[in-house]
Amino acid sequence: MESPSLIELTKIQRIYLLIASFVLACFLFLLRGGLGLNSEKSLNILALSSLQPEVALNNGHPTIFEFYADWCEACQEMAPSIKSIKEKYQDQIDIVLLNVDNEKWLDLIEKYEVNGIPQLNLFDQFGVIKGQSIGLKNIDQIDQIANSLLNNEQLPVFPGINNLDGKNIAISPLKEDIIVSKISPRSHS
Repeated sequence: MESPSLIELTKIQRIYLLIASFVLACFLFLLRGGLGLNSEKSLNILALSSLQPEVALNNGHPTIFEFYADWCEACQEMAPSIKSIKEKYQDQIDIVLLNVDNEKWLDLIEKYEVNGIPQLNLFDQFGVIKGQSIGLKNIDQIDQIANSLLNNEQLPVFPGINNLDGKNIAISPLKEDIIVSKISPRSHS
């Protein structure tokens, strides 16, 4: 009598099983970001290759601080764009990545009032803040920002970006059709 637990596989079945196991292992490897291509690793590599913030702000180059987190999907999505811009402007603009989960950067997080990530703080060549960008930006937008910093021009206008006057006060042009009325603490009654 044959035992049902002792089923022998034919040679061809063993080959198919081996191939299926190999394909599944490769798929899982790539899914987990194999070969160092995932954005979380890119963020960490960029952060490790960044200048210290005080060096970047005092070396005569425009500087971009990116406040990010490893778990932030928008930050991970933006990582390849940041890497491209860093390579394109490598000797002209400094890009400094600061992980908000690292207590080492807590003073800068508080100083620049980081309330959302990714947040880009944009500095001129003298280390004076020119603006701030919060949220996901594509490579074209980041390139426009970099060009405006490099050419000492006003920052481009698109959602999530604020021009600052150097004292962290947001400035934006008023539209002429806005009606301004006097508001007092008792206006609600």
